[in-house]
Amino acid sequence: MTLIDDQYYITKIVEGDTKVFAVLVDRYKDLVFTLALRMLKNKEEAEEVSQDTFIKVFKSLNKFKGDSKFSSWIYRITYNNCLDALKKYKQEYQWVTIDEFTERQVVTLDNAFDALVEKEQQQAIEDCLQRLPNEDSFLLTLYYFEEQSLDEISKIMGLTANNVKVKLFRSRKKLTSILKERLEPEIIEHYERKQTNG
Repeated sequence: MTLIDDQYYITKIVEGDTKVFAVLVDRYKDLVFTLALRMLKNKEEAEEVSQDTFIKVFKSLNKFKGDSKFSSWIYRITYNNCLDALKKYKQEYQWVTIDEFTERQVVTLDNAFDALVEKEQQQAIEDCLQRLPNEDSFLLTLYYFEEQSLDEISKIMGLTANNVKVKLFRSRKKLTSILKERLEPEIIEHYERKQTNG
């Protein structure tokens, strides 16, 4: 069974059938909450922002012109709400210091990251993402977990595609430095075991 296109529901809601808004909420609530949690690092605040996002989406549906994906539009509203919430709570999070990586190390760590994206390793990434600054965490979630393109991310975050590329590279470096801290003992142990058994 194929999913009915978002636009079908949007048209119905704008025409007055507000009950079907529940379908769109159901479709996007988990993603909106995940993104809000990445930015705010706090469950209660993320829940508040999620609710606020859907209220705004509902009120602004008639302004949605369909020139970007509906999901991108929702993520953009989520992102702006998160920025407002951060100003409100004025939270400061620990920034990760990054050693300058050599190109080879970045490639090696990227491979380690790719190996991690297996289901059973998801939790390790979740934990590491929680330690990243808000925007980096949000950006990497869109890129790796939502598989949004650079163009879509630039619309969501109001940046040029080039700027997104630069930020993505820096965010990945920060993430790899956290992963390295966390993974290196496991990786070393794994290779030592292999050599001993080999």
